[in-house]
Amino acid sequence: MAEMETHGDWHWRNSMKPVRFFALDARVALFFLLFIIHMRTWTLGLFAVVCILFWILERKGLTFDAAMRSFRTWIVGRNRPGLLWIRRRKLTDYG
Repeated sequence: MAEMETHGDWHWRNSMKPVRFFALDARVALFFLLFIIHMRTWTLGLFAVVCILFWILERKGLTFDAAMRSFRTWIVGRNRPGLLWIRRRKLTDYG
């Protein structure tokens, strides 16, 4: 009986899987579409570079979103304040 109850919920397990274009992330399809629409050597090269980049990211165990977060952390640093330096309150001495 318990097996019958979980059988109806199996489709929810697959709802958060990343969308794939053949073996890579679906964002590669945009560059494939660009190559199909505008067939030039440089678009083929761009498509190949993006495919290799996505393949390397997946070999390291990163999704594209996780890689962008890691890149942002590398650029900005680990210490990111909650408020911009412009919006922080200035200390005022009224005495």
